[in-house]
Amino acid sequence: MNEKVVPKNARLNEQKSTRKKSKVNYTVLEEYKNGKIFDEDYAFITHYIQLQNSAASEKYRKVLEQNGIDVSKLPATDGFNTKQAVPFVAPKNPSFTFIDLFAGIGGFRLAMQSCGGQCVFSSEWDDAAKQTYFENYGEVPFGDITKIKSSDIPDFDILTGGFPCQPFSSIGKREGFQHKTQGTLFFYIANIIKEKKPKAFLLENVTGLLTHDNGQTYQTILDTLRNELEYNVETKVLNSADFEVPQERKRLYFVGFRKDIFDKNFVFPTGSKNKVGFGQFVEKNAEGPSISEHLQRSYIFKKDDGHPEIVDENTDFPVKTFCASYHKIQRITGTFVRGGKTGLRLFTESECKSVMGFPKNFKCPVSRTQKYHQFGNSVAVPVVTAISKEIVKKINQGDN
Repeated sequence: MNEKVVPKNARLNEQKSTRKKSKVNYTVLEEYKNGKIFDEDYAFITHYIQLQNSAASEKYRKVLEQNGIDVSKLPATDGFNTKQAVPFVAPKNPSFTFIDLFAGIGGFRLAMQSCGGQCVFSSEWDDAAKQTYFENYGEVPFGDITKIKSSDIPDFDILTGGFPCQPFSSIGKREGFQHKTQGTLFFYIANIIKEKKPKAFLLENVTGLLTHDNGQTYQTILDTLRNELEYNVETKVLNSADFEVPQERKRLYFVGFRKDIFDKNFVFPTGSKNKVGFGQFVEKNAEGPSISEHLQRSYIFKKDDGHPEIVDENTDFPVKTFCASYHKIQRITGTFVRGGKTGLRLFTESECKSVMGFPKNFKCPVSRTQKYHQFGNSVAVPVVTAISKEIVKKINQGDN
């Protein structure tokens, strides 16, 4: 976290330019800045508002005061959340704390808060995702995780994050993770774990990580977590369709515990084999977003090969994996709904929420393209909620 009171002019101009795109969502925060502009100001202000009266607020208070913000004039947490109609707030008496890395639109946060947790730090580089995050949790995430010092993050119990899959260095094991993972985003997760020593962590990635770089990436991650950082780690591929989500979505999950907290093998939840059909979530009488008749003739149905997947209110099976590129209308990987003005349409906002396990009152203040991108990049909430419940149970019980 940058504690400079007056950033360089170049940085200031860049910041002003970026904010023209996001002013609509953050206008309410301007009144608390007293004309001050500093790096990550929205993040510092909202983190403090959400965490005031907790131990975690001290780090944010210090930076705000150094930058000329009178924290006594900031609104109380409940008042701010009520005024902004924030739908998903932390529990009144949290039983543990967590951080939300590569946060996206907060799928991990929904899960952890439902288990009694309070988020003390969030990070997400994408501006549109940050806007959605703010609307739902009353907090603007910090940006680029590579520019944040681990020591500046408040202490916490559980680390969560869905990190990108990147190739690692082939440097020998004796060099340690600082060399093997340098330049990758996993490196920053490892640094935070090393610095803060949380009780546990929950990480998510695509199943392709298992074979990425001939399996070396996966093995390097396990070696780092188990041997370098000394955590008990278990991994498993889970399918969201086994957790009452109407979507076939297989993802790889890592769960780790500090050895003094839980020194046994973690058992992942198995869910249920009773699949939920997508049909019950189809929005009836929705007119769009429609796929043009021309595109249907020239592309969608140009071959009689079973593609794309077409569903309606009678569909009794989960749909195929929902991708972030859904808006590109890809006939091989896409799933489309029968109906609308042209007889075929894309998912509505409500259907996107259902297919990823998000609650109906989740806010989506961005464009349709961004909605598809954000939901398609998210975790399936019911899956991470089921895992989170087991993690919280273990850190509360220890080895008992």
